[in-house]
Amino acid sequence: MFGVQFLGAFNDNLLKFAMLFLANFTIYAEQPEKAEMLAAAASGIFIAPYFLFSALAGQLADRIDKARLVRWVKLAEVAIMTLGLAGLWFHAIPALLVALFLMGLHSTIFGPVKFSILPQHLREHEIMGGTGLFEAGTFLAILGGQLLAGLVPAWEAGLCAMAIAVLGYLMARAVPPAPPASGPDRGKHPVDWNLWRSTMQIVASARRDKGVWLAILGISWFFAAGAVLVSEFAPLVSGVLGAAQDVATVFLVIFSVAIALGSLAVNRLLGGQVSTRYVPVSALGLSLGLIDLWLSTGAFSPRMEAASFVQFVAEPGAWRILADLVLIAFSGGMFVVPLYAVLQMHSLPEERSRTIAANNIVNAAMTVIVVLAVAGLLALGIDVPGVLGALGLASLVVAFIGFRFLRPGAAA
Repeated sequence: MFGVQFLGAFNDNLLKFAMLFLANFTIYAEQPEKAEMLAAAASGIFIAPYFLFSALAGQLADRIDKARLVRWVKLAEVAIMTLGLAGLWFHAIPALLVALFLMGLHSTIFGPVKFSILPQHLREHEIMGGTGLFEAGTFLAILGGQLLAGLVPAWEAGLCAMAIAVLGYLMARAVPPAPPASGPDRGKHPVDWNLWRSTMQIVASARRDKGVWLAILGISWFFAAGAVLVSEFAPLVSGVLGAAQDVATVFLVIFSVAIALGSLAVNRLLGGQVSTRYVPVSALGLSLGLIDLWLSTGAFSPRMEAASFVQFVAEPGAWRILADLVLIAFSGGMFVVPLYAVLQMHSLPEERSRTIAANNIVNAAMTVIVVLAVAGLLALGIDVPGVLGALGLASLVVAFIGFRFLRPGAAA
């Protein structure tokens, strides 16, 4: 399962960024405004299935054997990457956008499975470690897919994606059975094909348990804030810091690796216990890191234009910025893994996949809300450091809620 989810996340980002690099540097090299529109459209197209189909995905994952569903999804990925390879080979943007939507649908269906299957295959004291490995692997896979897309020609990226999809399917065939959990309906609940009604019902059901709902809100805030921060790396580096593209790449590497380390460290600190003990202090570390990044970047005065990474770290204040990134990402990893473990362990077993689907819906909704709020701040003339400060202050509220409602060792 770790291999399956790692390769899936890798392929999501390999396809998306191979398409964006192809558009920016080849197809629309002389039309940058079209490349910018494509980047915005690609993000919307990939996230749309989370709104549309998460409820359906959760119902299916609770109804049939999860291992069988994983194999179906990974087999579909092979077909999707065949379409993606054709789009990259023939420079066909419409085909690539269809493939990207289908990969978003692939991830939507796989999302509830990858976390709800862990309690069926792991003992209780292993849930935190398994969740930490999944989160660490996901962020490293995202980083790897983005980096590979920038290193090889588009058509070679397509071939790599095809090979990775086939390998993912072969790994899926080795996933042990995970039949529907015992309960009143034991996998016999009817599937509601009304997407809006089923979405509202699943979200309402997740709100019944305060601890689960707080975990969902915390996870959603982390991913929304992280999405904004990563999206602002390029304008922060090129504009505020006056540095070259390789500095933005290093920022992305630092961010991904530090999240992975934080995800693993919290399991070591808790000794495998499912506990929210470190969630409030991790939220505080996340907020303080964002606030200091606001101050450190706002005070940064570049001495040269388009500085390489070596030149950048020689500037006064550069190491403080890097330390802020490490603090933000490491705290984020420690923050989100216990919340995912709470979500898995405190959901009703027969409804676990549907609860995780509700989490994915709220994640997508909060990301859109935060992105729109950031767009509004930028339209009002707030600079990128100011946006980071706003995120930090909002994260302080999250930390306060954590200290107020999450008791050490408890789920809520």
